[in-house]
Amino acid sequence: MKAKMIRSNLLYYLSAMLFLFSASGCREEPKGGIQPFHEDIKSHIKTLASDAFEGRAPATPGGRKTVEYIESEFERIGLKPAANSSYRQPVSLLEFSGSDFSKLEISGNEKMLDAFQYDKEMMITSNRREKEINIDNSELVFAGYGIVAPEYSWNDYKGIDVEGKTVVLLVNDPGFATRNDSLFTGKAMTYYGRWTYKYEEAARQGAEAALIVHEEEPAGYGWGVVSSSWSGTQYRMADGDASYLKAEGWIHLDAAKKLFADAGTSLEKAKEKAIQRGFKAEPMNLNASISFNQNFEELESYNVAGYLEGSEYPNETVLYMAHWDHLGKVEKEGKKIIYNGASDNATGVAGLITMAERFANLDEPPDRSVVFLAVTAEESGLIGSKYYAENPLFPVAKTVAGINMDGLNVYGPTNNIEAIGYGYTELDDYLKKHAKKQNREVVPNAHPERGYYFRSDHFNLSRKGIPTVYASGGNDFTGRGEEYAEKVEEDRRSRYHQPSDTIHEMWSYGGIHQDLRLFFNIGKDLANSDDFPGWTKESEFKDIREETADKRQR
Repeated sequence: MKAKMIRSNLLYYLSAMLFLFSASGCREEPKGGIQPFHEDIKSHIKTLASDAFEGRAPATPGGRKTVEYIESEFERIGLKPAANSSYRQPVSLLEFSGSDFSKLEISGNEKMLDAFQYDKEMMITSNRREKEINIDNSELVFAGYGIVAPEYSWNDYKGIDVEGKTVVLLVNDPGFATRNDSLFTGKAMTYYGRWTYKYEEAARQGAEAALIVHEEEPAGYGWGVVSSSWSGTQYRMADGDASYLKAEGWIHLDAAKKLFADAGTSLEKAKEKAIQRGFKAEPMNLNASISFNQNFEELESYNVAGYLEGSEYPNETVLYMAHWDHLGKVEKEGKKIIYNGASDNATGVAGLITMAERFANLDEPPDRSVVFLAVTAEESGLIGSKYYAENPLFPVAKTVAGINMDGLNVYGPTNNIEAIGYGYTELDDYLKKHAKKQNREVVPNAHPERGYYFRSDHFNLSRKGIPTVYASGGNDFTGRGEEYAEKVEEDRRSRYHQPSDTIHEMWSYGGIHQDLRLFFNIGKDLANSDDFPGWTKESEFKDIREETADKRQR
């Protein structure tokens, strides 16, 4: 009787395991791969997203605890330290925290017309090392999308001097606004549409300050994301001040409508002008004033990097990366709020650690070295990855490819996988090859207008010519309908950069494991090949990659 019960339990267990394999869309689990429902990744996520890590802001107690955790895991796994006998690559940051924000006052004809409130109607910060920021009756200029793009024959600053003035700008780019493929890249956002570029260009033009009009669809996120991301402590790389505006910020859509009405027009009319070729920036005949105080301090944070040395070509590397930081904790209305960042990006860091362990446990090391890089300060403008790209621990010319893990799929297995930057690189072939083994289809990102390609760390590798896989989940959930996919989209949107980004009832680890298996197989394939994937002919990074070809000789 006892033996019969054992056999029955064993059959039940085997049947359950076969079901899990089937549900995750994987017909065959490669040796050394990510095992279904492995407890380690759950434990890593739970730890990193706990209140004890205080939202993992750089150079805070929670941030330092995160670095120590990743470092200890890399050491336990047996990775070699990548940064001069250390796992830590120092990244110098400037930390800013603002206070005593006045209202943004708008005046014209010597009359006060409007006053916009911090947080609810506008957000503002400064990257200057100045304790008091005063914008006093700064002349407002509407500069359209704030773009200077010779390759698209576009210059929003042509014929106007904005030296010492405040420019008012639209988010995204003219291609998105018109859906016209002959303008920029149509619906898909270019880097010119990103807020980072707009502030950079305004500073190059000599402006004193810049305000971007927030609209949810072209920005790709709601006002709540702006409010949470721009309040509290801010960071930038500790370089010179000359390339930064005195003040940079956002203005809520409702406030922007009032602003353009104060200028004697409407936001809609201004937008119509801004999408026309030959648009000319216009003075708004208004002035803006705002003041606030800020503390700043130079601090040191760290990228954390370890590697498994290749057996045949150790100087050639395949790079896995994930950012370890999130928004930390802030105090609002007397309450301390922690932004735990469970999905963004405790999942990616947990995936990085688990991936490193799987590679380290292979029977034989791959031919090429495999690098595991956890970068800091992604949420502050991709700072850690930018520093790494400019100060690489392994030669850029011999970096075969990267795989970026930023916000893994926590909603369950899918029949497809979305590739950010689909069609840009030859890595699509690897993605399709290994997705096919999981009975999955590779599809382009469903929302190219949101500019995800420019919003995560792989972009800084791209700027150096290194092609990178950045993909996650999909919207065709296995065994689920469209209603579930819509629920997932709403859940993602509502939790992004919010205190509610925690482990919750909708989480299903099958999707994480499915994607990690895929990324493992792609990386293993690359690490045992002679291939150096390149860019498609349409890509602006193709020439950068090809310039390093002669340095890849074995």
